[in-house]
Amino acid sequence: MDTKTLARLTRREAMALAGAAGASAFADRFALAQGAPKRGGVLKIAANANPSSLDPATGGSGADHTMLFPMFDTLTEWDYETLKPKPGLAESWKYPDPQTLVLNLRSGVTFHDGTPLDADAVKFNLERAKTDTRSNIKADLVTVASVEATGPLQVTLKLSQPDTALPGILSDRAGMMVSPTALKAAGGNLDRKPVGAGAYAFVSWTDNEKLVVKRHDKYWRAGEPYPDGIEFAIIPESATALRSVIAGQNDLVYQLPARQKMMLQRASALKQASGPTVYCQQIYFNWSRPPFNDIRVRKALNHAVDRATFVKATLDGVGEPAFMNLPSSHWAYDADVAKLYPHDPDKARALLKEAGVPEGYVLELIGYTDQDSVRRAEILIEQFARVGLKAQFANGSIAEMSAAFFGKDKKGAGLVSAWTGRPDPSLTYTLMYSKDSYFNAGRADVPAELPDALKATRATENLEDRKKAFSKVQRIVMENALVCPLAFQFELDAHAAKVKGYKPNLLGKPKYEGVWLEG
Repeated sequence: MDTKTLARLTRREAMALAGAAGASAFADRFALAQGAPKRGGVLKIAANANPSSLDPATGGSGADHTMLFPMFDTLTEWDYETLKPKPGLAESWKYPDPQTLVLNLRSGVTFHDGTPLDADAVKFNLERAKTDTRSNIKADLVTVASVEATGPLQVTLKLSQPDTALPGILSDRAGMMVSPTALKAAGGNLDRKPVGAGAYAFVSWTDNEKLVVKRHDKYWRAGEPYPDGIEFAIIPESATALRSVIAGQNDLVYQLPARQKMMLQRASALKQASGPTVYCQQIYFNWSRPPFNDIRVRKALNHAVDRATFVKATLDGVGEPAFMNLPSSHWAYDADVAKLYPHDPDKARALLKEAGVPEGYVLELIGYTDQDSVRRAEILIEQFARVGLKAQFANGSIAEMSAAFFGKDKKGAGLVSAWTGRPDPSLTYTLMYSKDSYFNAGRADVPAELPDALKATRATENLEDRKKAFSKVQRIVMENALVCPLAFQFELDAHAAKVKGYKPNLLGKPKYEGVWLEG
């Protein structure tokens, strides 16, 4: 196989060949095809949103992560393909008993201000995340009863209940460490002047224009990062962002909507990167109010949706049908649960008739005003009409309409929106399907067996046992039709040929480790 062929291989194809021919030998050949990583240059990225905050504890937008990850290393990390946790700032961890988690930290790690990232710093961060009035991640650490520095580089978490999801949770915002010294000096507010321990240190942030970071020269990973810095140009309009990369003003654009696929295909000089994600388009139900307080109506909608057509029409095939809150590539996916709701308009009509829903019933839904959301609404209106439902959408901005549905107004019976996913699926299911969760729009009762089933997903470290526990949770959620999953949106990124080493990931939130610039 020649080097040109190797360079065109997708990551999955590369892995398959490595397994067949010998991982180490193939890796060597693949590295030669890509060339040896070089230091230098500034990576210029077209970012799709202004950050909500540059403090991981106080921000609230899923779009923040791609700008937070370069500045904040996490206690644990996740595998790009599976989201399984792996060592990060904590080089190892163990559960000496089901309600104790011990983290062993790497030595010699420093924050960007030169202060040590040690056990005291980690204890400070975790306690702040749990108790600070401005923290938006309290729920992530709800099972953590206390945190102790049991050695200079050892932190022990005492838990209120067994929780093996924590290693995954600590790969997200809750595991992003800020400098206690810098935070105290700033009066507790690092929203605009972050100090972390990641590969890049903060330089400047001009609202809705640009975020600039530079290489952290004392970064713990030897030789990394390769670029001198990263500049994020904030360009919310995806076509404009893509054109900026085509024109050479920027080097990379991520999370492109499928409607940009045609423009991308015409830009032959660009490289594409795509892969599955946990980013799920779905209909959130307020199951405390009519008509979704009737399980038969919720089931009817799940049968009414033609998911394959939805993916083709709204994602141009850059995705896969969703039958639960995990995609088929996820380690906890259950193929049997995925069979619960085949597209069956006749079944949907029968369920609606049984529930006493008349022909032409007006279904009040909430949506957004952006072009992609409007297209999704159009497809759903057409599909629901085939089973006798007249769907009407009240549309507005994402912030406005999400607050109207989940907040005190409780507007609409359902919301067509996305769940961006979490590294550990237990957090996804807990946040969406707990009695008092924000994403349980009506704060309505959940199936009686669900809380214990959720606890079981955190009760063991064995992955096969966890998978069985998640199968039960997924079955409870879908048999009770607490949601109508529609599609998992694949990552669709584009970059200049000089960008090397970039890989998409299952979380769908780009990282830039291992990325370098040629020439």
